[in-house]
Amino acid sequence: MSSRKAAARRDRGQVAIEYMGFIPLLLLVGLCAIQLGVAAYTANQAGTAARAAARTASHEQPDMPARLAGEHAISGWLADGLDWDESYGFDTVTYTAHVEIPSVIPGLSWGKASRTSTMPRE
Repeated sequence: MSSRKAAARRDRGQVAIEYMGFIPLLLLVGLCAIQLGVAAYTANQAGTAARAAARTASHEQPDMPARLAGEHAISGWLADGLDWDESYGFDTVTYTAHVEIPSVIPGLSWGKASRTSTMPRE
């Protein structure tokens, strides 16, 4: 009976050590999940910016430049990393928005999300 008590006394605190080893892994998985959500949101915002810019350019509104319309259509914290490609066809206008994907994990770069939109010219 006393050997059982001695074994139980030695194992006391073992679970706490296992949890301490597992917590960094849980934090890493959580950060990766958040990063995936941020990347998906950025791609969605790039599509919104491209659509707004192409729609504005197709109407040829002199009071609102197309790039400015696209920039105002997305979240302000993403607009700083916005780049454009544009092309005008005979009866269409195409805008491509490239938005820098913010990093949740320090020190890592995720590149840019790019979306293209084409609208008929009026």
